[in-house]
Amino acid sequence: MNTLRAAVDEYLEMRHALGYKLKDAAAALPTFISFLEKHGESHITMKLALEWSVLPSDVNPCGLAARRLSFVRGFARYRSATDPRTEVPPCGLLPWGNRRAKPYPYIDEEIRGLMDAALRLPTKHGLRPWTYYCLFGLLPVTGLRISEALSLQRPDVDLQEGILTIRHTKFGKFRLVPVHASTKQVLAEYAQRRDRILCRQTSPFFFVSDRGRPLAQRTVRQTFHKVSRQIGLRGAKQSHGPRLHDARHYFARQTLVSWYRSGRDVDRCVPILATYLGHVGVTNTYWYLSLCPELMGLSAARLERRWEGQE
Repeated sequence: MNTLRAAVDEYLEMRHALGYKLKDAAAALPTFISFLEKHGESHITMKLALEWSVLPSDVNPCGLAARRLSFVRGFARYRSATDPRTEVPPCGLLPWGNRRAKPYPYIDEEIRGLMDAALRLPTKHGLRPWTYYCLFGLLPVTGLRISEALSLQRPDVDLQEGILTIRHTKFGKFRLVPVHASTKQVLAEYAQRRDRILCRQTSPFFFVSDRGRPLAQRTVRQTFHKVSRQIGLRGAKQSHGPRLHDARHYFARQTLVSWYRSGRDVDRCVPILATYLGHVGVTNTYWYLSLCPELMGLSAARLERRWEGQE
């Protein structure tokens, strides 16, 4: 039987091969193994897992402790297949402080307001307003994560076929995202304007700054917050509010509503939407159903019709 340290390396290698990044787990698990070794233990015990998770007790909030324990739980499940002495900490032992943020329900007028405000952004060379206009418009019509949009390189944007190749995804996979003809036209116009203003190719990335450099996520979010305040989506001093990521929820919600209204079999279509969005499974996609009253109403109405024999 291999050692716990070797098992951790195998576990992380296996998870990385499945597309999981596990940066925090990869940093934390070796310290857990050191903690076990310090206590003279050669297998995972629930008692030591709990003790390690809450260290240091004076500064570690409960949410972080629960997250650290979840790292151990995943590894323990893997290890239990080869070491029957392994104790797997059950879920719910520690309170989980992190809650999934409730997405902001954008309406069409707000998306248009963001795009119009982007065109009023100050610029030195003339490209910045059009970069943000295109970005703020692309996210809600494709459901891309902002990281995926900013990672797009010139060859990834097929302006002939209207297909985006998403290579840098959350789980290390890649997917093809077809776009509407109107979106393709806007992307083509942006590319022409970008190349005309910059005169030469200064970066392999599709979306670039006024100076032709890659856009940093932090800068994009700061610009989004500024524009959001200008149009009233956020208060002048409000630190929380609508997020760029909520445009992804907007796309999913609009797609599901359209399917319900057109009478499509949503259960059969959801896996298509999950693939389009880059979800590893349909569970996260179904989560959108519970967040939109209109979707819940459409779903309930369809169920009632089925009970009455109308479908």
